[in-house]
Amino acid sequence: MLKHNWQQALAKCHERAEAFTLVTVVGATGSTPREGGSKMVVTDEQAFDTIGGGKLEYLALQRARELLAQKKQIQQVHHFPLAAEASQCCGGSMTVLFEVFPRAAMNLVIFGAGHVASSLVDIVSGLDMHVTWVDSREELFPVTCAPSIKPVVMENPVEYLEQIEPDAYVVIITHDHTLDYALTRALLDEGNFQFLGLIGSETKAARFKKRLKHDGFDDQAIARVHCPIGDLRLNGKLPMEVAVSIAAQLLSLPETTDRLAKRGLSWGDIKHVIQQGAPAIGEGKQP
Repeated sequence: MLKHNWQQALAKCHERAEAFTLVTVVGATGSTPREGGSKMVVTDEQAFDTIGGGKLEYLALQRARELLAQKKQIQQVHHFPLAAEASQCCGGSMTVLFEVFPRAAMNLVIFGAGHVASSLVDIVSGLDMHVTWVDSREELFPVTCAPSIKPVVMENPVEYLEQIEPDAYVVIITHDHTLDYALTRALLDEGNFQFLGLIGSETKAARFKKRLKHDGFDDQAIARVHCPIGDLRLNGKLPMEVAVSIAAQLLSLPETTDRLAKRGLSWGDIKHVIQQGAPAIGEGKQP
């Protein structure tokens, strides 16, 4: 449980795009194993640092994982009277805040490392996305990337499709139309993705649709290919302009807008924490 302190664990979870719950003692009254501000990080399989051990920590771990299983961004408070609820003889009470950080809102896979792709990565590195960036040309990747960006060098990028998860949003913006088609066809063969966007003109889109139909794909499958990718109201042609257009489309998808609508704790919740976590008048003073 103590492999890392909670700060180190946070960094590791972000680096791996792993969902976690941050558990924080926001109030402690009477005799308690830890003071306010104590924290631990809980994932599906591990816990890092401690808020005091014993039955209290067992109950906190259990609640943290129940909330984590909902796969939503959640903030929740719970008051633990240690004697009554946690069977701990110290007799105080602790108010605990549970903050759930699910996996990044979007698991984005970008094929291609040219000018448009590089501009797109610059934009999405500041968003709630976990990005896998695939290309065969190692020299095109920057020396360092943001923690949310994972460069993958693969001689044949089509082979990476074996590793794509069902929740992936895929953007194909390579330098090679033949590779674009191979990736598109392989993705439609598997059907294992949430969104597929392909860079190109209306002419390229028409040609690809014709080829896909010739290769046996029906209209429903072909309709899953968004080509030209991007918000078509933004018609600039510079790499950054195209990248902004693509990012705008990704951010307008229903899953993304639903996430942005979340507002966190209400004032009632916050007031509840303050009232339960505050010591009684005169507590701790000498008579």
